[in-house]
Amino acid sequence: MIKVGIVGGTGYTGVELLRLLALHPEVELTAITSRKEDGLPVADLYPSLRGRVNLAFSAPDKADLGQCDVVFFATPHGVAMAQAPALLAAGVKVIDLAADFRIKDRAVFESTYKIEHTAPALLEQAVYGLPELNRDAIAAATLIANPGCYPTTMQLGFVPLLKAGWIDASHLIADCKSGVSGAGRKAEIGILFSESSDNFKAYGVGGHRHTPETAAQLQRYTEQPVGLIFTPHLVPMIRGMHSTLYARLTREVSNEELQQLFEDAYRGQPFVDVLPFGSHPETRSTRGANVLRLALHRHGDTVIILVVQDNLVKGASGQAVQCMNLMFGLEEGLGLQTIALMP
Repeated sequence: MIKVGIVGGTGYTGVELLRLLALHPEVELTAITSRKEDGLPVADLYPSLRGRVNLAFSAPDKADLGQCDVVFFATPHGVAMAQAPALLAAGVKVIDLAADFRIKDRAVFESTYKIEHTAPALLEQAVYGLPELNRDAIAAATLIANPGCYPTTMQLGFVPLLKAGWIDASHLIADCKSGVSGAGRKAEIGILFSESSDNFKAYGVGGHRHTPETAAQLQRYTEQPVGLIFTPHLVPMIRGMHSTLYARLTREVSNEELQQLFEDAYRGQPFVDVLPFGSHPETRSTRGANVLRLALHRHGDTVIILVVQDNLVKGASGQAVQCMNLMFGLEEGLGLQTIALMP
């Protein structure tokens, strides 16, 4: 059994990890930390886990994370970089769901997140945890930088076209929407029910922090300079993400060729579903499931890729469990075969 620790188990990605790992046949939940909820049974905070998780939260200084085989950090940016070096030195594998190791360039990270990177020596060691694009490296890794939710949709939507060399990499547009849970479990005016319900707005238009992460990853698949315009929006739903991506074709290709390109790219990928050309994927078709669905459209020389996922599952905790399975030589989909909730 894999002994698992979770740092920051009270947030949305933390409880999503608990939901998935509680039923994982190869996992033993060993430690779950929370400074504020020290001593509180997990099931008292999250009744959905009654009978499934019998642990209590522990303050970080009380939890013996060194006894774990792998530790997930479901924490704000900056926490994993402070604790990862000691865990790695003790032989514990680390999966960070925050952004501490997603950007290789330390200066870009510090400029984007406005904090000092305290473990720069680990930046090169960290492996970007997007299994569909980085499976072999993940399997051999000891430190995983779990991708952002928006970047997952953008990369899986754009990469097949970039690798084929069929589009203008300097003019990529991503118009993305996320449910309110993407902001995390916190008391903040902008995500209160009376503020976000019956409302719709863009944010981060001048430069969202996921832009440099996504651009750097996309650059791996093309020799052209990547130019990305990314505009996120907040929609009045709890979970779900919809990204509408636009790319300009630089060669004559048929709709059938476009469809075949994506079907070939994701054939055998258990958590990417390429729908028939012209389909309209819905966020509810992924709710609670570790699956990303996409569909292609065409307007003249512009390809339009519609991408949906659950921002807390394939966009965060489910993807992290995918990475854990690969790191320990397990079947990639183990514990992740949940079917989406509809209606």
